[in-house]
Amino acid sequence: MELLQSGLKLRQLQVFREVLRAGSARRAATLLGISQPAVSQHVKQLETALGVKLFERSTNRILPSRQAWELLRNVELALTSLDRLEASIFAMKNEERQQVAIAAPPVFGFVTLPKVVATIRSKTASTVRSISGNYSQVGEHILSGRADLGISRLPLDPGLFEWAPIGSARNVCIFHPKHRFSKLSCIEAQDLAGETIVDIDPQFASHQMNFNALRFAGIEPDILVEYDSNGHEVGFVSAGLGVSITNEIIAREYAAFDLAAKPVEPSALYHYVAVWQRGRVFSNVLEVSLEAMLAAFDPIAQSGPTVLPMHAGARVVDRSS
Repeated sequence: MELLQSGLKLRQLQVFREVLRAGSARRAATLLGISQPAVSQHVKQLETALGVKLFERSTNRILPSRQAWELLRNVELALTSLDRLEASIFAMKNEERQQVAIAAPPVFGFVTLPKVVATIRSKTASTVRSISGNYSQVGEHILSGRADLGISRLPLDPGLFEWAPIGSARNVCIFHPKHRFSKLSCIEAQDLAGETIVDIDPQFASHQMNFNALRFAGIEPDILVEYDSNGHEVGFVSAGLGVSITNEIIAREYAAFDLAAKPVEPSALYHYVAVWQRGRVFSNVLEVSLEAMLAAFDPIAQSGPTVLPMHAGARVVDRSS
C-alpha cells in the first residue's frame, strides 16, 4: 500500500516502528514473522524514499538516529489512525457494534462521562473511547476525526463546529467543609486574605481574573500549587491544604470528594456545550450518545420533551423517551 507520492509504503513504516520498539532488527523480524534481511530491506527502502539516514549500522546492530525518533512520533499517530480506520471499515461491513469517541477535559471523567457511558451501554451495543484534552485540544480531536463528540466551552467557530448547550456556570470557591468559609454566603476577594490558594496555571484567563480581583483589594495571593488541568486541584483542597476557585459545572465533578462550595465575586459566566464537526451526519448511536451527554448535565430534563436553544444548524434533541 503506497501512502504518499514520495513512494512511502505502509509496510515500511510498520517495520520501522517495530525495529524501534524491539530495539533490534533481529527481534523485530521475529515479532513480524519475517526474515531479518527482509527487515533490513524495508528499512533501507524507507531511508531511500525519505532521503534521510535513520540508523547507524554496526556489526551486530543498528542504532536509531535522532531523526528516527522524531519520525517515530508521527508514524505512531499515522498507524494508530489507520488501525482505527481498518477496524471501523470492518465493523461497517459486518454490521458490528460501533465505537463512539468522546473528547473532553479529563475532569469530566469523575462524574459526567461515567453517566454518559452507562446510558450508551444500556441503549446500544457500542463501546466508548474517551479522549482527554483541554478545550482547544477537544476541538482539534473533533476536526481531525479522532473524536465524534466533545464537551467544550464557548466561544467556538460556527464555521467549523455545531453544538448544543449543556449548561452555564459561574465561579465558586471550593474548600474543606470544616473551613471558615462554610459560614459565608459568598466569597469575596478580601475573604481570601491569608488563605493558601490552589490556583490554575497563569496561562488561563480565570487565573488573571482571580489575581486582578485580589490585587485590586490590596491582597497578594499565597499560592500553594499551580495546576494546568481541572481536577488536579481537588486532592489538595480535600486534604485541607488550601482553597481553589473553579466554576459550578466543574465543581459538580467533585461529588465523590468531601468538599463544600460557595459563590465567588467577582465572577465570570461560562457556557458549556456538546460539540461536533459542522455538517456531521449522525448515526443512531451518535444520537443516543448526544442525548446521554445532555441528560448527564441536566437530569431533570429527562422528565419531558425539551427544545433547546442552539447554535443555528445544530440538532434539536427530544429527550422525552
